[in-house]
Amino acid sequence: MKILGIDPALSVTGYGVIECQNRDLSLVETGIISTSPKQSSVERLKKIYRTVTRLISDVKPDIIVLEKLYAHYRHPTTAYILGQARGVICLACAESNIPMVEYGATRVRKAVLGRGSASKNQIQRMVASTLKVNIKSRYTDVTDALALAIAHSYIIRSYDCQDFRKDS
Repeated sequence: MKILGIDPALSVTGYGVIECQNRDLSLVETGIISTSPKQSSVERLKKIYRTVTRLISDVKPDIIVLEKLYAHYRHPTTAYILGQARGVICLACAESNIPMVEYGATRVRKAVLGRGSASKNQIQRMVASTLKVNIKSRYTDVTDALALAIAHSYIIRSYDCQDFRKDS
């Protein structure tokens, strides 16, 4: 089972693809989709949409995992912008007929580390340890995306990974 985790944002959207085989996890691909604040929001959203659509076509994930939208009442504009980026990603999933699930940040941290109050640094170390890779990215968006994918694999662990293939 291939799981594509995406940490959406307008400036830097991180993504990570893992493979789940016989309860073993391996890293397939990671990267970022970056946009420039000099571009219009329409151009930035179009770039995110096209890149995610191409990524789905290339990687052929069985499922896509996004972080649930969390909005702090003091920063409504941030939620609005994040919602737009999430919207084009959801559209890419829908058009590709790829199932999508969402988890809150606390749920992801709890699944990956066993507690919901883990720091970004702790998440990065656990993701690197779990996938047996050295992650040296200045973008925590990539680590967050991989954590989403890993968390989903753990959450469905009580099931056989094969049961979640879209072609089953």
